[in-house]
Amino acid sequence: MSENQTHNTGVLQAFSPVSNKLNWLLIAVPITIYYSLFTHDPAMSFIFSMIAIMPLAFLMGHATEEIALRTSESLGGLLNATFGNAVEFIIAVLAIYTAATHIDQAETMITLVQASLIGSIIGNILLVLGLSLLWGGYKHQTQTFNQDALSSNGSLLLLAVLALIIPTAFHHGGGAGDNIINLSRWASVVLLTMYGLSLLFQLKTHSHLFASTGPSDGHDDPTMTNKGAWILLILATILVGWMAEILVHSVDEAATSWGLPAIFIGVILLPFFGNAAEHFTAVLVAGKNKMDLSLAIAIGSSVQIAVFVAPLMVVFAWIMGVNLGLEFGILETAATFMSVLVVNFILGDGKTNWLEGSMLLACYTILALSFYMS
Repeated sequence: MSENQTHNTGVLQAFSPVSNKLNWLLIAVPITIYYSLFTHDPAMSFIFSMIAIMPLAFLMGHATEEIALRTSESLGGLLNATFGNAVEFIIAVLAIYTAATHIDQAETMITLVQASLIGSIIGNILLVLGLSLLWGGYKHQTQTFNQDALSSNGSLLLLAVLALIIPTAFHHGGGAGDNIINLSRWASVVLLTMYGLSLLFQLKTHSHLFASTGPSDGHDDPTMTNKGAWILLILATILVGWMAEILVHSVDEAATSWGLPAIFIGVILLPFFGNAAEHFTAVLVAGKNKMDLSLAIAIGSSVQIAVFVAPLMVVFAWIMGVNLGLEFGILETAATFMSVLVVNFILGDGKTNWLEGSMLLACYTILALSFYMS
């Protein structure tokens, strides 16, 4: 078999429903295109684009893992974390671009960006982590993890929450709108600087603190060629971008058709579908007693959203002339603050069990109800 045939076979196998049952949901891609281009039904376009993003996000993750197997462990972890949040990144970029080019949709798009970012943070640390602790605790009575790594990520999350609380407090204290936007922009620059310093800390100067303490299955061998993995990553990313573009432009009419608050769609629905494959992985490895990896997926993704993606989107909006700030509203800010506080408190002893997972899921359910009724 020629090299090109090997590349093509690897890519086609990745898309095959036989290799992964989640790939059956790829049927939602042509259905989304049909409703978007031919029947012009925003409500149906929105729901099927959300469904289509699930298997595409999984394929992006699979391709990234294949590429990461050929790099160092630290760089591989960074690649996985970065592309794991690609869906939120793409949706936010498209929404900001829409806000810049369609002034009449600016308010809706800004709300969508802020809600999806907040939803990703609390979804990862409450829903994903809660399910992981519940399933891991069911399989193993007590589980332990690397406390040093958690402490570093927990501190970064608290720093990000500070950057959310101050603009909100400034706003409700009578601060001018322009000052809030300027404060948010410069606070975002500080957060991006801290994210860069945290990468230096984790990957270079103190990498030994982040070594896994749990059981290991050894080094996995790649199942695709490097070129095939990159082809798969590019194809999946293009399709995710297309589905996200349809989703962003149909969210307003879909919310009206279903009678759902736009904030509920942004905080609950989008992160759930966009991170479904990642959620499954975190829960699965928790069941195998690999809590360091499970926590890295759940909390590490939240850290990257809070300290990198969110401030980066504020800076990008600044460049595009869109007034996107870190003042996300009282409910969103309170939800994020309490979520981070609860998680840091529950994981503070370095051990987990199924009851703690149930507590996190209870918190997420209460917050979901509050956003639905807002």
